Amino acid sequence: MPVWRKLSACVTIRRLVKRTAVGREDRHADKIVRARFNDIVRDISMKTVRVGLIGARFAANFHYNSLLRVTGVNVQVIGVTSATAASRNAFAEERGIKAFDTFEDMLDDVDVVDICTPGNLHEPFAVKAADAGKHVIVEKPFTGAYGPKDADENWSASGAPRAPMLEEALASAHRMVEAARKNHVKLMYAENWVYAPTVQKEVEVLTATKGQILWAIGNESHSGSTSPVYGIWRKSGGGSLVGKGCHPLSAVLYLKRVEGMARTGTPIRPRSVSARMHEMTKNLKFIDAGFLRTGYHDIEDFCQVHVVFDDGFCADIFASEIALGGVQNWLEIFANNHRMRCNMNPAENCILYNPKEDQLADVYITEKLGTKQGYSFPHPDEEHAHGYPQEMQDFLECVAFDREPKAYGELGLDTVAAMYAAYVSAEQGGKEVDIPLPK
Repeated sequence: MPVWRKLSACVTIRRLVKRTAVGREDRHADKIVRARFNDIVRDISMKTVRVGLIGARFAANFHYNSLLRVTGVNVQVIGVTSATAASRNAFAEERGIKAFDTFEDMLDDVDVVDICTPGNLHEPFAVKAADAGKHVIVEKPFTGAYGPKDADENWSASGAPRAPMLEEALASAHRMVEAARKNHVKLMYAENWVYAPTVQKEVEVLTATKGQILWAIGNESHSGSTSPVYGIWRKSGGGSLVGKGCHPLSAVLYLKRVEGMARTGTPIRPRSVSARMHEMTKNLKFIDAGFLRTGYHDIEDFCQVHVVFDDGFCADIFASEIALGGVQNWLEIFANNHRMRCNMNPAENCILYNPKEDQLADVYITEKLGTKQGYSFPHPDEEHAHGYPQEMQDFLECVAFDREPKAYGELGLDTVAAMYAAYVSAEQGGKEVDIPLPK
């Protein structure tokens, strides 16, 4: 029985005993129940969940920092493994955790596997972990299509048909979900936008008002990823849509699920997409001023996706690598009874004017800012504003107390299906394409 059910039952029993206590035996029974109640509370406070990280770069750092902020669950980050010995050893030494030579070496020592690798490795690690009876956290993108199994560095997604990619990506997502279901483990999709305070405030408003989302528009853009494998389809599974657009897309899919459950008890899911995509920095007329990342191998650096839901209402998602001035992360909801603007970055918690770049050389302002001179919007807690600690809090509580997370495998599956249907649409010049989801 899950701990929270034990606690609930114990509270109920204690109330009943106190309500009917009339003699010494009843007082003795109350004492026993009180002792059991205290044991369960102590069990909750001492619950330990052991976590192992796969990957030792940017995402792993975010996850590690967020795991340290979890409360109410005794979290032990046991260790880390990655493909490169130097990176995993450095990551482990800096944090005082163990560096495992292989994924298999780590499995026996952990309860949860936290996958922070490039997307092409998500499915194999997730399925192996689930088959070993381990709970799984999967960083975005949930999974995808990465070209032929024998693809080498000369393979290019340019000109490759998109319909087989949709089929492959959806099959991969189904295998992950099925592995978790079969092995009775949690499959937790690390979509931090779901947990961002601004998005969760919209959840509160949406649920309280029984609002109907008529239109949503969201954007994540900046001047280009620093990942060495980003821009190579066989590693990243796509470009701006997979690397950035997945965030506002997943958030909107989540909110439509919340809306449906609040009003009818049935999630509202995406039905079709139409999309346009461009390779802006490969345009022969593009003038490179030196501020944007260029040289992408075979991905889009701009996308626009229009999503239509089962209820006939819609959302528009934008993502790109051509935005200067820091990360642009925002989502706006137009409902039948309210309107909400969810700003994650930039946010005006702080407004700074700095006349000289050098004097803030050692001060972090915000991600991908470009310059610290002039006006900027320093983020007092960027990780919190983007939902990283909150997602780990939810995930670790789910493992410790046996409940379901806000962002789970099926949300990842829906996101993958919508993204790769969008690639099919873009290939066909923006034609509306049905999203092949099981109902």
